[in-house]
Amino acid sequence: MPPVTLSRRSMLAGAAALPFLRIPGARAAAPGVLTFGLSSFPPSIQPWANSGTAAATMKLLMYRGLTSYADDGSLRGELAESWARDGDKAWVFKMRDAKFQNGEKVTSADVRWTIEQVADAKSTAFFRNEMQKVEAVETPDDRTVRIVTKVPVVTLPNMMASYHLPIIYRSSDRREPVGAGPFILKGQERGTSLDFEANPNFYKPGLPRLKGIRVVAYQDENLRVSALQSGDLDLIEYVPWQAMDAITANPALSLDAVDGAFMFLVFNGAKAPFNDPRARKGVAHAIRREDVVKAAFFGRGSGLFQLPIAESSAYYNPEYKNAWKYDPDLAKKLLTESGALNSPVTMLSTAQYGMHKDTAEVVQSQLAAIGMKVQLNLPDWATRVAIGNRGQYDFAMMGTAADSNDPDGIANFIDGSLSPSYVRSYGLKTERITELLAAGRAEFDEAKRRAIYKEMEGIAIEEAPIVGLTWRSQGYAMKKGVTGFKNLPGALTFYSGLTFETTSLA
Repeated sequence: MPPVTLSRRSMLAGAAALPFLRIPGARAAAPGVLTFGLSSFPPSIQPWANSGTAAATMKLLMYRGLTSYADDGSLRGELAESWARDGDKAWVFKMRDAKFQNGEKVTSADVRWTIEQVADAKSTAFFRNEMQKVEAVETPDDRTVRIVTKVPVVTLPNMMASYHLPIIYRSSDRREPVGAGPFILKGQERGTSLDFEANPNFYKPGLPRLKGIRVVAYQDENLRVSALQSGDLDLIEYVPWQAMDAITANPALSLDAVDGAFMFLVFNGAKAPFNDPRARKGVAHAIRREDVVKAAFFGRGSGLFQLPIAESSAYYNPEYKNAWKYDPDLAKKLLTESGALNSPVTMLSTAQYGMHKDTAEVVQSQLAAIGMKVQLNLPDWATRVAIGNRGQYDFAMMGTAADSNDPDGIANFIDGSLSPSYVRSYGLKTERITELLAAGRAEFDEAKRRAIYKEMEGIAIEEAPIVGLTWRSQGYAMKKGVTGFKNLPGALTFYSGLTFETTSLA
């Protein structure tokens, strides 16, 4: 079968060819205020919810956790200046002298309150399940927190770095949570823009360097590039792959791109046909991934034939590197046996991000080639998130990065015991995978951890709770006068908003 070509696609750098257009919200910023082009207006910026990466970047402006990440991807202290194991079931964090945005001191009581809110039985927080494994949060003094867990949790310091687990002032109005981030939200035009001012109480001397940030949502990726080229924007996220060469060639602009994000499929495991692992594996073997890389990412990526653990990781398993290779005969056999070819299915994606739509179209075309009828549902991103959370799909396109560079960072995508989320398969129980993830989380011996994750990946290859498609390059672009902003490495690319605290304008 010849490579798939999408008729609407052109190899022209569409963004570079557009006239310089303006949209509401794109007005000149005050001196010292950076204008940032966001890929979509966040459906929610509640601190403990997962509403996508655009919302996560906004949370990194407003909030901080006990830990976070340095420019090189290493774990660093944030509201905690240090941490250490205390036996196998406890971690002790020593707090730094920091204040919330309202001027109140950050104390151990705020940490305890935050964990209690996240772990509450009625909570909808992204980390609710993980925080329910906390036995106690002890606060011997204002600047010491001892977190005692029911089982050993090797990765607790990594969890506390998540943009879904910031520390919030314990007396906050629930409608207006107060964080300790470098910027304060001062206003917004719903659906269009958000305005932030520097936090005068930020705990790092001399930071932030900017007086403020004006965030403007450009759902059209070509308009986002055009606005950067015209000078309406200083920095943009989600640089479309067809525009990367033009930006690199522009002496007034710079591109900062890293590999680390990936595309994958999730499934509705609560109903036929994808409650059958043969149907999920059949789809895995039906996709020629190089076609996705060409059509959606203009060659800036590579095929992903196993779980998304980078080759540079000590936990990478080379024996699985071609586990979900393209094999249309095997795919058709598995899909036939599972009954997946008998009736049409719906794939949920979104038209808001070209990469999601383009990848979905390639998958649709290649499944059609072996007799599977796939109808696409392409709402805006906020609707796609809501539909995904409710499980109103047969299978769905996803694209993101792992929660960290530790192998436990992919647990949120494959652990079927977690509460429903658009980032993982719906209603799909993965008991043995869940057990092995828990075992890896509890094992401090590195060799034993590697063996656990190797076994886990072997089971995941057969069960296919997700199906990997491609690694992709993820880019930010900015004017040459923007300094201090850094695209963090690997899976941490979506944590790059941490570096807005050190960003400045020439």
